[in-house]
This record gives sequence, structure tokens and C-alpha cells, in this order.
Amino acid sequence: MLVEKPTDPRAEFRYRIFNADGGEVEQCGNGARCFALFVREQGLTTNSIILVETAGGLIELSIEHNQVTVDMGVPNFHPDSLPFLVKSQAKSYNIMVNGTEYAIGAVSMGNPHIVLQVADINKAEVESLGAVLESHKLFPKRVNVGFMEIVNRDNIRLRVYERGAEETLACGSGACAAVAIGRLWGKLNEQVTVHLHGGILNILWSGEASTLLMTGPATTVFQGRFDSE
Repeated sequence: MLVEKPTDPRAEFRYRIFNADGGEVEQCGNGARCFALFVREQGLTTNSIILVETAGGLIELSIEHNQVTVDMGVPNFHPDSLPFLVKSQAKSYNIMVNGTEYAIGAVSMGNPHIVLQVADINKAEVESLGAVLESHKLFPKRVNVGFMEIVNRDNIRLRVYERGAEETLACGSGACAAVAIGRLWGKLNEQVTVHLHGGILNILWSGEASTLLMTGPATTVFQGRFDSE
């Protein structure tokens, strides 16, 4: 993640995000929380509410102690927002992979996501199926793939195969996408705790045209310097 001066006069900062494969992406929910803590600890701002410009649009970060709330904006379910090459918008879509049909939800949280509901995330074919779906021909810019296990209406377990990074311990925008899809399907309540291998996130979305809020911790674990030449 790179901290830069904003091009949008409303923003205090701009940040850019690069995945492990070198590809630049639009948004990173967990990265946004880390970014907020970084600019505060580096003395770049003293504000507790920070407006940040990203390739996916403006986001608002609110800091309280080590907890950061990210206003992720309004989930966009239109296929063109991913992009997703289907004829029309729907609550769910059927997609064929190696002769098997899977039901998915699709949403943009500033970056593209699809979500599958599974019975047990520990048994989900995250690596193999995630890799195929991530680069499926229906997603010309690739897509993040979430595997969601619904524990109850207030709790889900989640694993995410991220484009350009494979499976990660946690994905903030993926957690937001899973809750948005779960709410769209009528299976989740307004406030949901998302359990990922890397920790817990709290997602709040009342639906309709409301913005979605993600809250979770951020902690500094290492500092260093490198020579770019």
C-alpha cells in the first residue's frame, strides 16, 4: 500500500494497493484499517475521521483506540460494476465449473466479489474452485471469491480466495461482500459478526441505499525501511 497526496480535494490522503502478483486493485477493507493506524502513528494526521481517495472511490475511516470503522459505501449489485458478463442483474446466478453448477451472488464493494454459500468452510474447495472462479471468463478483470458458512443470522464463517493473492487469512471487503449477499438473500440480520482465520470483523448494513460499515482492530507489528534503488 502506498500513501500519496490526493487528487480529489475532498480527501486528506490517497492510497494505492498492489497485490502479491504486482497487480494494482481498487480497494482493500483490511488495508484501509491498517492505513488509518499508520497515518496516525506516523504523525501525518491527528484527525479521528479521515477521508481517503482510492481507485474504487472515496472512503471514510473512523478511529477509536485500536478499532477502525470503514464506511465502505453502498454495495453495488449491478453486474457491470464488477464487471460480470451476464445479461441482467439477479439476486443469484448459476455458474458452471468443470461440469458442476454453482449458485453465486455478485457484488462490488469498490472491488469485485462473488460469494458461494457452503456447509462447512473447513471442507470447502477454496484453493481449487477459488482459482478457477477467480479467472473465469465471465469476469474479465478477475474476481475475489468468498466461501461463506452461515452459522446463524448474526454470525458467519468466511474464507476468501483473493485475485492476485490466492487465499488470505482475512479479507475486509470480502467480509462486507459476504454480508451484503447474505442480506440480499434474506439469510442475515442487519449486524453480523464475520469469523475469518485471521480474526473477527463486525459488519453493519441496514440494506437498500445505506452505506455498509466495517469495524475491526489494527495493530502495528513491524516497522522497517528499504532502498527503492
